[in-house]
Amino acid sequence: MSKKPDYVIAWIEVKGSRFEILVRPEKAFEYREGKEVDLEEVLWTDTIYKDSRKGLKASPESLRKAFGTDDPRRIAEIILKRGDIQLTTEERRKMLEAKKRKVINYISRNAIDPTTGKPIPESRIESAIEELRIGIDLYKDAEAQAVEIVKKLARIMPIRLARALVEVTVPPQYSGRVYGELRRMGNVLKTDWLHDGSLRAELEIPAGAQVEVISRLHSITRGTAQVSVKEVK
Repeated sequence: MSKKPDYVIAWIEVKGSRFEILVRPEKAFEYREGKEVDLEEVLWTDTIYKDSRKGLKASPESLRKAFGTDDPRRIAEIILKRGDIQLTTEERRKMLEAKKRKVINYISRNAIDPTTGKPIPESRIESAIEELRIGIDLYKDAEAQAVEIVKKLARIMPIRLARALVEVTVPPQYSGRVYGELRRMGNVLKTDWLHDGSLRAELEIPAGAQVEVISRLHSITRGTAQVSVKEVK
Protein backbone atom coordinates (compact mmCIF):
# COMPACT_ATOMS: atom_id res chain seq x y z
CA MET A 1 0.00 0.00 0.00
CA SER A 2 1.57 3.30 -1.11
CA LYS A 3 2.05 6.06 1.44
CA LYS A 4 -0.16 9.11 0.96
CA PRO A 5 1.92 12.22 0.09
CA ASP A 6 2.31 14.90 2.75
CA TYR A 7 1.34 17.69 0.35
CA VAL A 8 -1.74 18.94 -1.45
CA ILE A 9 -2.23 21.24 -4.42
CA ALA A 10 -2.93 24.96 -4.00
CA TRP A 11 -3.99 26.64 -7.23
CA ILE A 12 -5.25 29.80 -8.83
CA GLU A 13 -6.58 30.72 -12.25
CA VAL A 14 -5.30 33.97 -13.76
CA LYS A 15 -6.22 35.26 -17.20
CA GLY A 16 -7.52 31.87 -18.24
CA SER A 17 -4.43 29.93 -17.13
CA ARG A 18 -4.10 27.67 -14.10
CA PHE A 19 -1.07 27.78 -11.79
CA GLU A 20 -0.34 25.28 -9.03
CA ILE A 21 2.03 24.82 -6.10
CA LEU A 22 2.49 21.90 -3.71
CA VAL A 23 1.95 22.76 -0.04
CA ARG A 24 1.67 21.17 3.38
CA PRO A 25 -2.06 21.64 4.13
CA GLU A 26 -2.00 22.56 7.83
CA LYS A 27 0.87 25.01 7.40
CA ALA A 28 -0.83 26.47 4.32
CA PHE A 29 -4.00 27.25 6.29
CA GLU A 30 -1.98 28.72 9.17
CA TYR A 31 -0.14 30.95 6.68
CA ARG A 32 -3.43 31.97 5.09
CA GLU A 33 -4.81 32.96 8.50
CA GLY A 34 -1.92 35.38 8.93
CA LYS A 35 0.04 33.38 11.49
CA GLU A 36 3.81 33.73 11.56
CA VAL A 37 4.71 30.69 9.49
CA ASP A 38 7.85 30.63 7.36
CA LEU A 39 7.02 30.12 3.69
CA GLU A 40 9.66 27.37 3.62
CA GLU A 41 7.51 25.38 6.07
CA VAL A 42 4.46 25.76 3.82
CA LEU A 43 5.93 24.89 0.42
CA TRP A 44 6.72 21.31 -0.50
CA THR A 45 8.74 22.71 -3.41
CA ASP A 46 9.09 26.24 -4.77
CA THR A 47 8.22 25.13 -8.31
CA ILE A 48 5.21 26.74 -9.99
CA TYR A 49 3.33 24.23 -12.15
CA LYS A 50 0.69 24.48 -14.82
CA ASP A 51 -0.17 20.81 -14.08
CA SER A 52 1.61 19.33 -11.08
CA ARG A 53 0.17 15.83 -11.57
CA LYS A 54 1.83 15.64 -14.98
CA GLY A 55 4.94 17.40 -13.72
CA LEU A 56 4.44 20.28 -16.17
CA LYS A 57 6.09 23.49 -14.97
CA ALA A 58 4.76 26.94 -15.83
CA SER A 59 7.06 28.89 -18.14
CA PRO A 60 8.70 32.11 -16.90
CA GLU A 61 6.88 33.97 -19.70
CA SER A 62 3.44 32.74 -18.57
CA LEU A 63 4.27 33.65 -14.97
CA ARG A 64 5.32 37.18 -15.87
CA LYS A 65 2.20 37.61 -17.99
CA ALA A 66 -0.10 36.45 -15.17
CA PHE A 67 1.65 37.84 -12.09
CA GLY A 68 4.05 40.49 -13.37
CA THR A 69 6.96 38.45 -11.97
CA ASP A 70 8.52 35.02 -12.29
CA ASP A 71 9.73 34.98 -8.66
CA PRO A 72 8.32 31.67 -7.31
CA ARG A 73 8.10 32.88 -3.71
CA ARG A 74 6.09 35.98 -4.59
CA ILE A 75 3.81 33.91 -6.80
CA ALA A 76 3.39 31.26 -4.08
CA GLU A 77 2.32 34.00 -1.65
CA ILE A 78 -0.35 35.16 -4.10
CA ILE A 79 -1.65 31.62 -4.63
CA LEU A 80 -1.76 30.95 -0.88
CA LYS A 81 -3.63 34.16 -0.12
CA ARG A 82 -6.04 34.31 -3.05
CA GLY A 83 -6.24 30.80 -4.47
CA ASP A 84 -7.81 27.50 -3.42
CA ILE A 85 -6.30 24.61 -1.51
CA GLN A 86 -7.34 21.22 -2.82
CA LEU A 87 -8.27 18.82 -0.02
CA THR A 88 -9.83 15.38 0.06
CA THR A 89 -13.20 15.05 1.77
CA GLU A 90 -11.56 13.46 4.81
CA GLU A 91 -8.83 16.12 5.02
CA ARG A 92 -11.45 18.87 4.82
CA ARG A 93 -13.56 17.19 7.51
CA LYS A 94 -10.58 16.89 9.88
CA MET A 95 -9.44 20.46 9.30
CA LEU A 96 -12.96 21.83 9.72
CA GLU A 97 -13.29 19.95 13.02
CA ALA A 98 -9.93 21.34 14.18
CA LYS A 99 -11.00 24.88 13.21
CA LYS A 100 -14.32 24.41 15.02
CA ARG A 101 -12.47 23.34 18.19
CA LYS A 102 -10.27 26.47 17.97
CA VAL A 103 -13.34 28.70 17.61
CA ILE A 104 -15.13 27.06 20.54
CA ASN A 105 -12.00 27.18 22.71
CA TYR A 106 -11.52 30.88 21.96
CA ILE A 107 -15.12 31.67 22.87
CA SER A 108 -14.93 29.63 26.06
CA ARG A 109 -11.73 31.40 27.15
CA ASN A 110 -12.82 34.90 26.23
CA ALA A 111 -16.55 35.01 26.93
CA ILE A 112 -18.67 34.90 30.08
CA ASP A 113 -22.30 34.61 31.05
CA PRO A 114 -22.97 38.28 31.98
CA THR A 115 -25.77 37.26 34.36
CA THR A 116 -23.35 35.28 36.55
CA GLY A 117 -19.94 36.59 35.49
CA LYS A 118 -18.78 33.00 35.05
CA PRO A 119 -17.12 31.26 32.08
CA ILE A 120 -19.30 29.20 29.76
CA PRO A 121 -18.42 25.52 29.24
CA GLU A 122 -17.28 24.48 25.77
CA SER A 123 -20.08 21.89 25.62
CA ARG A 124 -22.72 24.63 26.05
CA ILE A 125 -21.12 26.76 23.35
CA GLU A 126 -20.92 23.82 20.95
CA SER A 127 -24.59 22.93 21.55
CA ALA A 128 -25.64 26.53 20.84
CA ILE A 129 -23.59 26.62 17.62
CA GLU A 130 -25.27 23.41 16.48
CA GLU A 131 -28.71 24.68 17.50
CA LEU A 132 -28.26 27.80 15.35
CA ARG A 133 -26.61 25.75 12.58
CA ILE A 134 -23.69 28.12 12.42
CA GLY A 135 -21.15 27.03 9.82
CA ILE A 136 -17.39 27.23 10.33
CA ASP A 137 -15.32 28.78 7.54
CA LEU A 138 -12.15 26.77 6.93
CA TYR A 139 -10.44 29.75 5.30
CA LYS A 140 -11.26 32.38 7.92
CA ASP A 141 -9.23 33.12 11.05
CA ALA A 142 -10.65 31.32 14.11
CA GLU A 143 -10.57 34.42 16.33
CA ALA A 144 -12.37 36.58 13.77
CA GLN A 145 -15.04 33.90 13.35
CA ALA A 146 -15.42 33.54 17.11
CA VAL A 147 -16.17 37.25 17.53
CA GLU A 148 -18.92 37.07 14.91
CA ILE A 149 -20.32 33.83 16.30
CA VAL A 150 -20.65 35.32 19.81
CA LYS A 151 -22.99 37.96 18.35
CA LYS A 152 -25.17 35.17 16.92
CA LEU A 153 -25.09 33.11 20.12
CA ALA A 154 -26.32 36.13 22.07
CA ARG A 155 -29.71 35.62 20.38
CA ILE A 156 -30.36 32.45 22.39
CA MET A 157 -28.10 32.67 25.46
CA PRO A 158 -26.53 35.27 27.75
CA ILE A 159 -22.97 35.70 26.50
CA ARG A 160 -20.44 38.44 25.91
CA LEU A 161 -16.72 38.76 25.31
CA ALA A 162 -14.94 40.13 28.36
CA ARG A 163 -11.60 40.66 30.06
CA ALA A 164 -10.87 40.11 33.74
CA LEU A 165 -8.44 42.02 35.95
CA VAL A 166 -6.74 39.70 38.41
CA GLU A 167 -4.62 40.78 41.38
CA VAL A 168 -2.17 38.29 42.83
CA THR A 169 0.24 38.44 45.76
CA VAL A 170 2.91 35.74 45.86
CA PRO A 171 5.15 34.80 48.83
CA PRO A 172 8.91 35.40 48.38
CA GLN A 173 9.85 31.74 47.88
CA TYR A 174 7.65 31.54 44.74
CA SER A 175 7.81 35.13 43.48
CA GLY A 176 10.66 34.60 41.01
CA ARG A 177 8.99 31.64 39.32
CA VAL A 178 5.59 33.33 39.14
CA TYR A 179 7.17 36.49 37.73
CA GLY A 180 8.57 34.42 34.87
CA GLU A 181 5.16 32.83 34.17
CA LEU A 182 2.93 35.91 34.29
CA ARG A 183 3.30 36.96 30.65
CA ARG A 184 2.30 33.48 29.52
CA MET A 185 -0.96 33.87 31.43
CA GLY A 186 -2.08 37.29 30.19
CA ASN A 187 -1.24 40.96 29.85
CA VAL A 188 0.79 42.14 32.85
CA LEU A 189 -0.42 45.62 33.81
CA LYS A 190 1.60 46.17 36.97
CA THR A 191 4.20 44.44 39.18
CA ASP A 192 5.43 45.54 42.61
CA TRP A 193 8.13 43.91 44.72
CA LEU A 194 7.27 44.22 48.40
CA HIS A 195 9.81 44.72 51.23
CA ASP A 196 9.78 41.05 52.22
CA GLY A 197 10.44 39.88 48.64
CA SER A 198 6.81 39.08 47.89
CA LEU A 199 5.44 39.94 44.45
CA ARG A 200 2.19 41.77 43.84
CA ALA A 201 0.95 41.87 40.26
CA GLU A 202 -2.08 42.93 38.29
CA LEU A 203 -2.93 40.84 35.26
CA GLU A 204 -5.47 41.23 32.48
CA ILE A 205 -6.71 37.91 31.15
CA PRO A 206 -9.56 36.55 29.02
CA ALA A 207 -12.55 36.43 31.36
CA GLY A 208 -13.24 32.82 30.52
CA ALA A 209 -9.72 31.83 31.61
CA GLN A 210 -10.18 32.86 35.26
CA VAL A 211 -10.42 29.33 36.64
CA GLU A 212 -7.45 28.13 34.59
CA VAL A 213 -5.20 31.06 35.59
CA ILE A 214 -6.12 30.97 39.29
CA SER A 215 -5.59 27.20 39.36
CA ARG A 216 -2.18 27.62 37.72
CA LEU A 217 -1.11 30.26 40.24
CA HIS A 218 -2.19 28.09 43.17
CA SER A 219 -0.38 25.11 41.65
CA ILE A 220 2.92 27.01 41.32
CA THR A 221 2.70 28.45 44.85
CA ARG A 222 1.28 25.33 46.52
CA GLY A 223 -1.89 27.24 47.38
CA THR A 224 -0.11 30.14 49.12
CA ALA A 225 -0.83 32.85 46.53
CA GLN A 226 -3.55 35.38 47.30
CA VAL A 227 -5.59 35.76 44.13
CA SER A 228 -8.66 37.89 43.54
CA VAL A 229 -10.60 39.01 40.49
CA LYS A 230 -10.78 42.79 40.78
CA GLU A 231 -13.03 43.47 37.84
CA VAL A 232 -14.62 41.93 34.78
CA LYS A 233 -15.08 44.36 31.92
